[in-house]
Amino acid sequence: MLYRIQMGILLVLGLLISYQLQAQNLPLGERTLSLIDNKGQTHPVATLRFEQADKDQVRYTLDLDHHRFTDHFLSMKEMKCVQGDELWCFVPYPYQNPRRISDTDLRWLEHDLLFLFKRNGEFGANFWNGIYYKLELRDGLLEGEARALDLNLLASPPEGLRQPPIGEFDLDEADLEQRWIPRIRIHP
Repeated sequence: MLYRIQMGILLVLGLLISYQLQAQNLPLGERTLSLIDNKGQTHPVATLRFEQADKDQVRYTLDLDHHRFTDHFLSMKEMKCVQGDELWCFVPYPYQNPRRISDTDLRWLEHDLLFLFKRNGEFGANFWNGIYYKLELRDGLLEGEARALDLNLLASPPEGLRQPPIGEFDLDEADLEQRWIPRIRIHP
């Protein structure tokens, strides 16, 4: 009987330690979203707040710092943009999003960090110039590299709203040397 109790206690302790290790991999608390330009300069543009949702998932909220953006009326749509070597415009994901991530699935957050770029001197916005940041979790930091995405893919709602609609086959390599903001970082 004592052996079963000891084994039960060890099992519970093992589960608690496993839960704590999983939670340590994911960011918690307030973090800054920074755009990293091709010269290595950091441009903080938003705040993210992460809180534990359950043992495997973290819930997040995204708050843009509107003082860091300028308003542009492009292709019959008002957009929040950052000006630099290119015009870099935030594109809010237009459909339902549970705003939850796990250490193995960051896609909903990736969907909330869509941008499009416009070269200086071009007229209007071309939604095929979309940018999707493929995120990686490293020691509690989230870092993303730009991938090319035709945002026209989101013109109509996806069939199912439970799974992120943008997948690996929708993304192309972005010419990172040619882009003004090739990377992003979510950091303390």
